[in-house]
Amino acid sequence: MISKHDSISLPAAALLVTAAALLLSGCEKKAEGSGAPPPAQVIPVQDMSMITIDQKDVSKFPLVTAEKTALSSELSATGGVFPDVAREVPVISLANGRVVDIKTRLNDNVTKGQLLFRVQSPDITGAFDTYQKAVNDEQLANKADIRAQDLFQHGAISQAMLEQADDTERDAKADLVAAEEQLKIFGVDKNHPDSVVSVYAPISGVIIAQNITNAAAAGVTLSGSATAFTIADLSTVWILCDVYERDIPRIKIGQLARIKPTAYPERLIKGTISDIGPVLDPQLRTAKVRIQVINPGYLKLGMFVTATFADKRTETHAVVPSDAVLHLHDRDWVFVPAGGNNFRRVEVQAGKIIDGTHQVILSGVDPGQQLVGNALLLETAGTQ
Repeated sequence: MISKHDSISLPAAALLVTAAALLLSGCEKKAEGSGAPPPAQVIPVQDMSMITIDQKDVSKFPLVTAEKTALSSELSATGGVFPDVAREVPVISLANGRVVDIKTRLNDNVTKGQLLFRVQSPDITGAFDTYQKAVNDEQLANKADIRAQDLFQHGAISQAMLEQADDTERDAKADLVAAEEQLKIFGVDKNHPDSVVSVYAPISGVIIAQNITNAAAAGVTLSGSATAFTIADLSTVWILCDVYERDIPRIKIGQLARIKPTAYPERLIKGTISDIGPVLDPQLRTAKVRIQVINPGYLKLGMFVTATFADKRTETHAVVPSDAVLHLHDRDWVFVPAGGNNFRRVEVQAGKIIDGTHQVILSGVDPGQQLVGNALLLETAGTQ
């Protein structure tokens, strides 16, 4: 029996049931929208380095075994072509003045004794005036010395007076010789004086620097550059390379080097290390290595080159047939068996060619390892 206070009307009970249902429904929706990520989906991706060949065609791609070889260790360094400073000669006009004529220009080839430029100089006027006075003084001193000798022989003057006349004549001759030499230094003919001085090439070579123009000042004491031209004999040049600190023990002075110009990669030039810089670059940790090279005629200043040095140490590397190496996109690849009718493409570091039929593999393949003998044929078959 239910008391009056405990009784619940039918409409109120229905309302209570409906609210509970709505509450449960809201909790379920909240749980479903809690923000948790959906489960990850794994999408299989094909291995691009793997090639699968029809089982019946596998025999078309026979395998070869990488052989072993011992080669001298090599060190390569990049560098550039520079003039030999011992073969650089500055062209200087010792006469101050104004440049009135330039016969050559930068990068011109010149021969020893060739006229380079002309300078109009007031120094020539002063030097010739000094020379003329020295000539007159010497002539006067010579006449006085002759008279003094005659007077001395007749007892008219003393021995001391004769010696004084001889000394004056010798001093006048010395002044005359000095005046003549001054004209020679300026390049002036004493018999045909001219205020314009001609400057000639001291050596044969190439003009690698020009510091004068027409109407510019020339000479060693004016505001203009003392060096009008710089001529370099390029029959012998320097190759300056940067060698890292850790590789310095692998080279020595007198060691041979093979030079390969970037502009002419098929032409090899031999040189000798003539100096290893005593100071390292504090940023790059490299030393300047100088290689003396006889210029075959096509090396130009500033050219980039690669220098290769061979040391006494030997290293063991794999050697494979040249056809086993695939050159693709500036990289080198080989194919190794990956079980059944599958082959995997592996990147390697290829070295030099031996006997025209085999190639050294510096890394990526070990001696005794098997690989496909014709990589290009397999690559072509895999792309069809």
